[in-house]
Amino acid sequence: MTDVLLTVGTRKGLFIGRRRGGAWEFGGPHFNAQAIYSVAIDTRGPVPRLLAGGDSAHWGPSVFHSDDLGRTWVEPKQPAVKFPQFTGASLERVWQLHPAGSEAPDVVYAGTEPAALFRSDDRGESFGLVRPLWEHPTRSKWVPGGGGEGLHTVLTDPRDAQAITVAVSTAGVFRSKDGGASWAPSNKGVSAVFLPDPNPEFGQCVHKVARDAVDPDQLYLQNHWGVFRSDDSGDNWTDIGEGLPSDFGFAAATHPHRTGTAYVFPINADADRVPAGHRCRVFRTGDAGRTWEPLTAGLPEETHYGTVLRDALCTDDADPAGVYFGNRNGEVYASGDDGDSWQQLASHLPDVLCVRAAVIGS
Repeated sequence: MTDVLLTVGTRKGLFIGRRRGGAWEFGGPHFNAQAIYSVAIDTRGPVPRLLAGGDSAHWGPSVFHSDDLGRTWVEPKQPAVKFPQFTGASLERVWQLHPAGSEAPDVVYAGTEPAALFRSDDRGESFGLVRPLWEHPTRSKWVPGGGGEGLHTVLTDPRDAQAITVAVSTAGVFRSKDGGASWAPSNKGVSAVFLPDPNPEFGQCVHKVARDAVDPDQLYLQNHWGVFRSDDSGDNWTDIGEGLPSDFGFAAATHPHRTGTAYVFPINADADRVPAGHRCRVFRTGDAGRTWEPLTAGLPEETHYGTVLRDALCTDDADPAGVYFGNRNGEVYASGDDGDSWQQLASHLPDVLCVRAAVIGS
């Protein structure tokens, strides 16, 4: 059976699971007592590299890397991510770590709070600020979301290393077609029900964006109220929330091989942040959002309060696909059959902030 690595970032450390054959084994915590808001598994090199964005209450935020599947970790002598002095800003946390595609084998992007994009050309050991986004003319009107002003989503286009999409809470989606030299808002059709103008050019509270693995122009977006799809790389968005018990939520993920297949975890409301209907359910679409089906086999049937955060739902690249999520109850669930059935892998962990999984061998 496929060898899969699963990383689980929590409020108090990083836990690592590995499936060899049919059984899962878990270890940790790494970075004891640090909040791990972001993890990446970079499989582009000769050995996988793990990247972790830690946030120590004593030492502050940092980015660590491991080339031996988490047995040992390296922290650069100089801060990997640091705001230049001219910005007048200081790093609060690293919300996102995203290895670019195979066409840029050493490039890793970091999304931060305050909302900014950083680029690394040495596989995540050092990063530089992408100034054109930091200096975007709309920035003075960006405001923090409930969790802070974070750049929490970075997507690169597998066809074009110069095409980058990011999402900021609460500023919306921005795109660059020239490697970050210029940026434009990309929110047409995405609502902002909390603003006087519900359809602004920017200012939406986007929670997560995921790209279709087969059709790179197809994107899925979980908004602060609203689930949307774009078929043109973000030029236009269409509401696809009909059929869900709630279109509020944080997480969104796509299937690694099937086009038009995406996953969300609906939440009751922004003022009631528990699973929709108090039921632990992942919803899947197989037809690009025209219909949705609840995936419940093996998940708790009783009243449930485990909220799934924006980076706590993911898929791996196995076939059939593994689907994973963790919640604020400290539970981690996995499916090895595209989401059709589930098993609990861990319980009583600290709040789960992010999960990432990848096939690392056979």
